[in-house]
Amino acid sequence: MRFEKRKLKNGITVLFEKRDLPLVCYSVSNPFGGAHETSDIKGVAHLFEHLLFVGTKTRTHEEISKEIEKRGGILNAFTAQEVTTYWCKLPSEHLFVGMEIIHDILKNPTFDAVKMEKEKKVVIEEIKMYHDDPERHVCELIERALYHKPFGEGITGSAKTVQALTRDKIIQIFENHYAPEKFIVTVVGDADIDKVCSKLEKDFTPIGKKYEAIKPNKKQGNITEERLGIEQAQVIWATHIDLDDKTQYAIEILNTYLASGMSSKLWLEIREKLGLAYTVRGTIETEKNYSYYSIYAGTTKESVEKVKELITQGIKDVSKMTEQDLTEARERLIGLRKVSTEESINTMQKLIFEEISSGKSEDFYNFESELRKINLSDVKTLAKNLVKEYSTAVIIPK
Repeated sequence: MRFEKRKLKNGITVLFEKRDLPLVCYSVSNPFGGAHETSDIKGVAHLFEHLLFVGTKTRTHEEISKEIEKRGGILNAFTAQEVTTYWCKLPSEHLFVGMEIIHDILKNPTFDAVKMEKEKKVVIEEIKMYHDDPERHVCELIERALYHKPFGEGITGSAKTVQALTRDKIIQIFENHYAPEKFIVTVVGDADIDKVCSKLEKDFTPIGKKYEAIKPNKKQGNITEERLGIEQAQVIWATHIDLDDKTQYAIEILNTYLASGMSSKLWLEIREKLGLAYTVRGTIETEKNYSYYSIYAGTTKESVEKVKELITQGIKDVSKMTEQDLTEARERLIGLRKVSTEESINTMQKLIFEEISSGKSEDFYNFESELRKINLSDVKTLAKNLVKEYSTAVIIPK
């Protein structure tokens, strides 16, 4: 694997994985997301993701998207708790067109007042869509159970907070938090990295901003929400984890053994043996200043408490895990990583979050060797600590 990391003169961090296929995935990430917002501006980081695409001083919305799409490319963005990323994927010969578009939207957004109000309406419809999806909404509820406000209030914000954002306020926040010296640029594919870096240094001038870390305040709690018009209950069990160099790999093994895939212990127990759920899955959520582990299941209203007990007991039963179980979970993880990262977009995202969380994106390539350092005692000790204190979020039919 050919990987290179550079720090440019203007402060931009560049992560580059060279691939030989004639495709390239290019992204610019700015470390401002939902975690950096106060309650009154909740949703503004996600709103930027929309507003930057509606027009610049030189391009309309249609021209922005058409420049990429007419060349067979994809243009998109995503907002997380600690970062917002703007990215494209297209044939390698068109990389600099993609760079030009993304650089333009970051440097020259107009924040047109009329289009802004229209886009607010679009975002409010998106908020409604997520709220109306119980499986999605319960994921927001568990963060509300795990963290004090404003962290647990959702990345998209509410209709009230989004509508209240004025154009002047939006511009002020953008100018305060978006800066080239904070940017993480990721390039995965067939590219001339020297030319990429040269263009980045030409296009962006530092403006003297520093990254401000936000440490969310943890708590534990239980939330139950009743909802009309649904028949399935949604359940999430979750707990905080502190991801040191060892724990971040031990939790991957634990989750694979316990709640990842059709051969995992909780899948076999809750779905195959008892028929209480269609899906059982574990998720590890982590960025720079927070991390938690959760297990989700969709079940009947009558089985909610039983499923929560089974999840807790399943974690306790990790004490019965064998050396063979450890080996199988580790090898499955290694295989899944290889399959997943065949797609350059997945590699792009993993490099971004590795850099955001630790500042060491190169550790992404040490995944297999670090997994092999984890022993059975590491996993069992972690599981024992997980059940000491935990939270739940449930949506049940009314």
